[in-house]
Parts: sequence; structure tokens; C-alpha cells
Amino acid sequence: MARPFEAVICAETAHINVDECGAPEKHSGCKLIDIPTPNGKLTPQLILPYLHGFGFEHHVQPKVISITQSTEMGTLYSVEEVQKICQFAHENGLLVHMDGARISNAAASLNCSLAEITANAGVDVLSFGGTKNGMMFGEAVLVFNPDLTASLKYIRKQTAQLHSKMRFISAQFTAFLTDELWRKHALHANKMAQLLAREAQKVEGVEITQKVQANGVFAIIPPSWIELLQKKYFFYMWDQNRSEVRWMTAFDTTEEDIYDFVAQINEIAKR
Repeated sequence: MARPFEAVICAETAHINVDECGAPEKHSGCKLIDIPTPNGKLTPQLILPYLHGFGFEHHVQPKVISITQSTEMGTLYSVEEVQKICQFAHENGLLVHMDGARISNAAASLNCSLAEITANAGVDVLSFGGTKNGMMFGEAVLVFNPDLTASLKYIRKQTAQLHSKMRFISAQFTAFLTDELWRKHALHANKMAQLLAREAQKVEGVEITQKVQANGVFAIIPPSWIELLQKKYFFYMWDQNRSEVRWMTAFDTTEEDIYDFVAQINEIAKR
């Protein structure tokens, strides 16, 4: 999608920007241009000021817009929002990559097909996630733009992505896509996130910071609670400066898990 002198535009919170130890820049040679957003979502208006320097040899050339669905903040792009970004990108000679690690959760929440928020909306390349929705491992790179397919198999081999036992990844996707198992898993995870948010915000001292649209719950809690909670439950500190944490639910999260977790929060809050 991009050559070493080109750039990928992404949200400041994008996984490729903050959670890959610089791997995208190291392996592609491309620069990541990260844009601050209030909710993890890019818009044409936010991107426009960064589209400059075209043809100027001293300036990295913008080439790809990367969006995440659902976002790292647990928020969603509507079908229309994806369409607008893709139209804007293509009108300006850019391509669109979608990080779909949790795209199943997005499609389930939006009550749409996977195609509606990807290929049909104008996305050029999708990384279709399975690992975070019940598969043991495996992500599929789907290239919808025919102009980008010629060198794909060579890039796959050169970057060590052609596994000799690829059939074990493919078998998982076969099951994952049969009878929309992916949607069943995602709907359940989303439902558990809604339950977690409803119950957790009843505890004095818990502030839910983002609208819960997929399977992520973001909350500000007193710093002293975090280490105590993490002794029993694993979760990430999201923003240490404001004591914001991220709680994720999954295909196998139970209501009992939620109530046990909230009970633990309540117990700590009363100390």
C-alpha cells in the first residue's frame, strides 16, 4: 500500500501507533502520522490539515489512512462514516486500511454485514481479526482493491507470513464464518460489556468515559484501586495520567464473571 517515503495517517490511539513497539515503521519504512482524536475516530476534517507537501521531495508523502473498527477506545464508525473517509481518501489519491481486530464486534453492534463496513464502503485493505473473537490464532489480510494484489503473495512470503501449516489457521476461519459464529461470539461479548458498564457505574468512584459500543469498557477509578483489582483480574491501565483503565469482555465472559468483578470493585471501594 505504501513505499518507504510515504506515510500512513492514523489516530493517535491507533494500535499500530502505540502497541507494536514501532514495528510498522521499522518493517515498512513508512512514517506514521498520528492525529489526536477525542474518541479514537478519524474524520475527513481531522485528516485534511495533514494532507500537504505532495510532490515536495523533502516531505514524506501521505498515502494511506488507517482506521480501526471498532476503535481502540471501544467506539464505532458507522457505515456512513466509513464511506465518507474512503471517498475523501480516494478523492485525494490515498488508500484506506482498516484494522479489523475487533470488526466482528463492530458489525454485530451496527447490525450489518462485514461487507457493508468494509468492501462495500470503499475500504482497500482489511486485516480481519479472529484471535480476539474466539479463534486460537489467526488474522486474514483481505485486499479488495485489485490494483494492490499483484505483489501480495511475494510480500506475504518475504515477511514470513506464509505458514507451512496454514491449513490450521484456515480451518479456524472456516468454522468462524460458518452460520455466522463470529456474530454470535461478538454479540455475546458486546452484551457482557454493556452489563459491565451498567453495573460498574453504580459504584461510587467509577466513571465510564466512553460510550460502550463494542466489547470495551473504559473507566476512571481511584489509583489505589487498580493494583488491588489487578491482583485477581488482568486488565490494562489505559491512561495513567488520569487513572483510566480498559476492561474487555469476550465470547466466553459470563454474567457471573461480571458480577464477581463488580463485587470486587465494591469491596475495594468500601475499604
